[in-house]
Amino acid sequence: MIKQGRGHVVNISSIYGNTPVAGSAIYTATKAAVNVLSESLRIESQGRIKVTTVKPTGVIGTNLGSTIINGDAMIGILGQNMDSFRENVVKFMTPGESEGLTDPENIRYWAISPEELAEQIVYVIDQPWGISISDITVRASGDQYLS
Repeated sequence: MIKQGRGHVVNISSIYGNTPVAGSAIYTATKAAVNVLSESLRIESQGRIKVTTVKPTGVIGTNLGSTIINGDAMIGILGQNMDSFRENVVKFMTPGESEGLTDPENIRYWAISPEELAEQIVYVIDQPWGISISDITVRASGDQYLS
């Protein structure tokens, strides 16, 4: 990329890389590493390569939640919102109960889809060459994450 005079690297991280979260040390550390690696590349390339770190929250369809061994570990990223988060999980999974939670046109929209995340990544890439969005958090307006 440097040889051709331009390029764009897009790395997918997570809000978990922003702050330590009890119960997710390894995941948090790897996402923090992605953040620092991305910023280092941006600085070292001296503007010849655009680097963007995308930090999504609550993307459905990724199956990440199924790998959580200790559900209480999510308290670190949800804090006082933990109980309502659990209630919304049940509503989200129950047909007829998820009104607003699944509608991206509703302020209660709760979890973004992979397709919506992809649209935001394309938005980042489609900026004029002189504009670089170096860091973007993509979240549903009604998500309950603290970070």
